Formats: sequence, C-alpha cells, structure tokens
Amino acid sequence: MIKEAEIVCPPGQQEDEAFLTTLASAAINIPQKRIKGIKVLKRSIDARGRKVLYRMQLSIYIDEPYTPEIYNHQYKNVKDAKQVIIVGAGPAGLFAALQCIEQGLKPIIVERGKDVKQRRRDLANINKQGLVNPESNYCFGEGGAGTYSDGKLYTRSTKRGDVTGVLKTFVAHGATEDILVDARPHIGTNKLPQIITAMRESILNAGGEVLFDTKVTSLLVSFGKMQGVQLANGEKLMADAVILATGHSAHDMFRMLHAQGILIEAKPFALGVRIEHPQEIIDRAQYHCEYRGPDLPPSYYNLVEQVDDRGVFSFCMCPGGIIAPCATAADEIVVNGWSPSKRNNPFANSGTVVQINMEDVKGDMADPFRMLDFQQKAEHLAFKAGGGNLVAPAQRMVDFVERRVSANLPVNSYLPGCKSVDLIDVLPDWIHARLRKALPAFGRKMKGYYTNEAILVGVESRTSSPIKVPRDRETYQHPQVAGLFPCGEGAGYAGGIISAAIDGVNCANGVRKYLGI
Repeated sequence: MIKEAEIVCPPGQQEDEAFLTTLASAAINIPQKRIKGIKVLKRSIDARGRKVLYRMQLSIYIDEPYTPEIYNHQYKNVKDAKQVIIVGAGPAGLFAALQCIEQGLKPIIVERGKDVKQRRRDLANINKQGLVNPESNYCFGEGGAGTYSDGKLYTRSTKRGDVTGVLKTFVAHGATEDILVDARPHIGTNKLPQIITAMRESILNAGGEVLFDTKVTSLLVSFGKMQGVQLANGEKLMADAVILATGHSAHDMFRMLHAQGILIEAKPFALGVRIEHPQEIIDRAQYHCEYRGPDLPPSYYNLVEQVDDRGVFSFCMCPGGIIAPCATAADEIVVNGWSPSKRNNPFANSGTVVQINMEDVKGDMADPFRMLDFQQKAEHLAFKAGGGNLVAPAQRMVDFVERRVSANLPVNSYLPGCKSVDLIDVLPDWIHARLRKALPAFGRKMKGYYTNEAILVGVESRTSSPIKVPRDRETYQHPQVAGLFPCGEGAGYAGGIISAAIDGVNCANGVRKYLGI
C-alpha cells in the first residue's frame, strides 16, 4: 500500500531518511515499523513565516518495499533510417534528436559552433580578453545558450508537454535526481557540459550524426517543400524534414530566411539591465535572519511591478551567481547570468527588464526586423559606452534612480570589467524611466533590495527572440514550406531549457506525422 502525505521539516534534516520516516509515520498515523520506504515527490522552501521550513510531498510505502526507479535509457539504432536534419544543438535540437530516434528516424544535427569542451577556450577569451568568436561563444555551440549560462530547469510551461519526461532524460544522462523533486530545479553550469556530452553520445550510439563547426547558409526548397540544407562549405545535406532550432541569437539565420522569401515576423521582447547584489542581502531579506547558515541554499527572488502600463520584472535570477558576457559579435554588449551547481559565489544577480510591445518601437509595422534592429541598437550603444573589450556600462542602483554617475562601482562578478556611466545614455528614455520607478517599489516589497551596494550592468537584451518564425499550431510546420519545423527559443516558441526541450519533442512528433512513420 502506498499513501501520500505532506510534511514540514527544519533545514538540515530534509535529506535525513530516518527523520522523514518519523514525520511520515505521524502524518498518516501508521506505526513506523510498517513503513518500508519513502520517496520524495516534491520539495520546496517555505520562507513566509518567521522560521524557514522545507515542505515536502512524500509517497510512503506501507508493508512493501520502495524500489528506486532506473533512469537509464536504451535507444534503438536508426543508422539506416529516414533522415531528419536538425539545425542547432541547443536543448530544442538535442531533445528533438532524441525524440526522432524514439520515432525511428535518424537525426543529423548541424551545429555552427563547437562541442562543449572546445567552447571553453572561446569563453575564456571572451572573459579574459574581451574577444568574441562569432561562431563559438556563450550562445553558439553544443548545448546552446543554457550550457554555460546556468542550467535552470524551472518552467511554467507545464501544459506544453511532458516536463517530467524531460527531467528524467537529464537524470538518465547524469543529472541528480534532485531535479525531479525540487520546486526550482537547477543543474549548474559546471555540471551541464558533461550531461550534454552524454546526450550527444546517446545520439551517436543510436546511429545519429552531430556535425560541429558546420553552418547552414540556405534552405533547399522545391515547390514549397523542404529538400535539405546548403552548408557554408558548399556541401548539400538532403532530407524531407528540417527542424530549425537555431536559438534566439542566430540573427543571420533570420536574415537568411527573409532573403529566401520565407515568412518571419517581428515579436515583442523585453530589455533592461542585469542587477547584482551581495548574496547576503538577498538571504537576509528572504530568510528573515542575519546569517543564512549552511543548511539553507542561497535565496532567490521574483519581483514584478506595473509601471505606466508596462510590466517591469526580474528574470533568470541567479543565486550565488556570476554575470556573463554573452555577445555574439565584437561590437555589442549583452549580459546574462549563471550559477554553478553549489551556487556558492558571493553575489546574486537577475535580469531586470521592461516589456517592449510592438507599438513602442517606431518604424514600418510590416518590417520583420524592426524589433531586432531596436535590440541591436541598445547592444551597440552599450558597447560604445563601455569603451570596448566587452567592458560593460554600469551604475550603482540608487545613483541610477537619482540620476547621477557613480563615483565608483562595487566589486562585482562581471569579469571583462565595468565602466561607470549614466545608463540613460544606453537605455531608451521610456525604459530608463520605468526602471527608475520600479526599483524603489521593489525595495518596498523586499527589505534591503534598494541599495547602492547593488550594481546595474547593461544591457540585458536577449530575454527572448525579437523574431517569430510562424508555424501551424497542429502540424508545427511553417505555413509556406512543408517539412520545415520552426522550433524553440529562436523561432519564438520557448523561453528556457525545459520549454525549448519540450518544443523539440513536439516538433519531432510533428515530423513523424508529416513523414508518415
């Protein structure tokens, strides 16, 4: 017999099985000797009261043993099966490839960047020398933007597909089972590369192919149907179906589609800054204590405020994290954030952005690049304000609100360095004004948040793609090109690792139906 119950326990004892068994016995009024095992289904931190507690949902095994689930997965061999080309090796592309294998199709992943191991050298050049390789950086390469910018697995996209199935796939390839139970699951940038490598090995062992340093320069379309792709080296890869999973920063791919007469559309996105505090400030505010102690993880926050009919909100919050330079070209500044698995850095950072609607940006409403051009202008202004070498424009929080250039900047995690500026020279007036109103309001919601110990680093501009590649809701295919499946963040259908992975699975299922497999 199995029963479920919710228990609460103090920090430090959430992994003590004997203690949890005692609580479980009391919760269901069953003698402890009859409980043969427990399984944690969900675990979250409740910091609403004066004492911080863990809330846990348990399955309790009564008079029968609990047998742990085995997550290893054996994929069928598809070496000689019908081919599907997948452009991009981010989470959408990798999960599309694994799902293609499940469906009896052979995936060929074409990735412009390098594998996860080779990417490290280019990331070191970005951080230490301010040198950007436009084909291998924080955004381009195996695993996509998420590999070296955190590995957060929290999502609200629970209705789009099988979130648990995606998480189990990560566990099967080396992630800890904690991601199956934590309310805000997180792998960590230090661990994700090995997991991505294991996923690639699964694809190769099943007969799929992964091509690195290989760039698609055009789609091969005949009579409105996909035939394959043209590569930069002149080679042609032929397939009846192509999953386009290039990520939100592959601007040249958007321009390629437009040049070929394939419909793309401008879409709203958000723009702002990345804000970093000492982690201890966030911990004091959220845990209501002076010292967090070793039994609680670094705390996170989620803040939102309506200012002049626009949402201003925190985004991609990284406890114990680092601000990363995520430019994909030499003349732009783009910042993002990430955390290692232990989240043990002394800073907490979060994107803090203003929603941009279509009517906010001047220009031809029919121009598909209107929002992208707006995004790139802000990134180029940030580069100019920083003075080069990926030095980022920055300002202390209260100085920003009170419109004065900071006399100096606090120690921070952004490795290429920061330059003190007035961020109104970087951000559009109406974004700057809304941020200045929102930050004191955030401070009223969270004690200690509004402080000059915090630094604003510009610009946080790639919260989502400013371009949408349209597709049919049922078939997942582009309305003009049969066999073309726009997929993931770059196409405008995802906003993080999990939602991108789910979209990859959905597109692969669409391919199977299209090919009649």
